[in-house]
Amino acid sequence: MTSPATASAWSTPFDGDLTDDLRLALRLADAADAVTMARFDAADLDVQVKADASHVTEADLATERVLRELLSAERAGDGILGEEYGTSGDAARQWIIDPIDGTANYLKGIPMWTTLIALAIDGVPRVGVASQPALGRRWWAASGQGAWTNTADGGTRRLGVSGVDAVADASVSFQSLAQWDEVGRAADLLRLSRAVWRDRGYGDTWPYMLLAEGRLELVAEFGVKEYDIAALVPIIHEAGGRFTDIDGADSLSSRSSLATNGRLHDDFLSLLGASSATS
Repeated sequence: MTSPATASAWSTPFDGDLTDDLRLALRLADAADAVTMARFDAADLDVQVKADASHVTEADLATERVLRELLSAERAGDGILGEEYGTSGDAARQWIIDPIDGTANYLKGIPMWTTLIALAIDGVPRVGVASQPALGRRWWAASGQGAWTNTADGGTRRLGVSGVDAVADASVSFQSLAQWDEVGRAADLLRLSRAVWRDRGYGDTWPYMLLAEGRLELVAEFGVKEYDIAALVPIIHEAGGRFTDIDGADSLSSRSSLATNGRLHDDFLSLLGASSATS
């Protein structure tokens, strides 16, 4: 899979107008929700195993096809990077989509799954939408326009990260112990869990959104692909947080992620990097 173009720093200001792109991303999410919910928890859902041993359902494939068709009609000159059908077109303006992030939950009838839609411009994620229709939740952002979510009364609320400024007071989320163990970082995870107030493995997209809402101070994981995290970057940044890979670089292709409330980012980088000097 081809990664987006080499990016500037993710904090680089954007001087264009992303309003129409964000509107399109939200319409794409509406279209995706219609497809995914029509087959969610269906007894006859078709499920296949891909070459990398991960699962794919008919809904993953159908959703990405619908999104690609809409993008071809609305943004014919833009490129697309999707989980199921790879990369096409120019990477200077590239839509990065994960039709169902959390397919393992989707196929089991667990409502913790998300459609992720991002627009990266010159390699920097500028627009992001994360839609969880089974829970009636959605989060979105565009550079310079803030990060937002829907509310129970049909309104919207601006997102903001927490003001926690001590690691010992932080609540954090990781993907799984096995994931950290596979990359030889289980000791780092144990050290993290001992240093913070509370640790939980909430999984997939949801903890990043909890961080953007000010409910967590760190989310970190390994094995993530571009389409797993691109939409999350602008949401975290516009909520006032910071998003890098586990080593502190602005990269979608490093296969790791570290999102924080910003205040504690360097502290967590130091904490998670300490094992390299002692291992």
